[in-house]
Amino acid sequence: MNGLSAWILAGAVSTVLTMGLAANAECQVGKSQGLIDLNVATEEELLALPHMNEAAVQAVTDGRPFTSIRGANSVLLVHLTEDQLTEVYGKAFVHINLNTATREEILLIPGAGERMAHEFEEYRPWRSFAQFDREIGKYVGPEETARLAQYGFIPINLNSASDEDILSIPGLGERMLHEFKEYRPYRTMEQFRREMGKYVGEEEVARLERYVTIE
Repeated sequence: MNGLSAWILAGAVSTVLTMGLAANAECQVGKSQGLIDLNVATEEELLALPHMNEAAVQAVTDGRPFTSIRGANSVLLVHLTEDQLTEVYGKAFVHINLNTATREEILLIPGAGERMAHEFEEYRPWRSFAQFDREIGKYVGPEETARLAQYGFIPINLNSASDEDILSIPGLGERMLHEFKEYRPYRTMEQFRREMGKYVGEEEVARLERYVTIE
């Protein structure tokens, strides 16, 4: 291999690696390992969860959208025990903001515990899930790191987020993807609320707002 060929090959490898790292960093809601979102799950999906009866499912659907797992937890505690809820949360949850979640919210993640709650807080601010994989991977294996990641999100920048970023928001389809991009550049969160309020109700705007920021 001559010098030019080697240089071209090295550049190609570098590009592939860079693209791979970017892909890992793009999705700002942790990749689901089977976890469903309580805000967008169908009644059939909710009834399939452990211990969920019709009364509990009705309470969830009546209470939605939840802007935090604490809200869902308060509703479900009327119908289920804490131990039963731990099993439910192994299958369904309301994502927490990795940069602002309280310790109480982190501890609702099954198996997280005080040690992991400390680590979640220790490495703030979280910028990407590549960072999450690297830092949390110091303490647990890759499978457990991936399991924990699916419970969280890192807010996306409304003005630069890719389609993949935006579509990672649970329940957000192609129509709202278009509207998110249509009103760029966003100057304030009030502008976001006003524009999105043309298409969905105030409570749904509040749910979506959790996942975004303006930079």
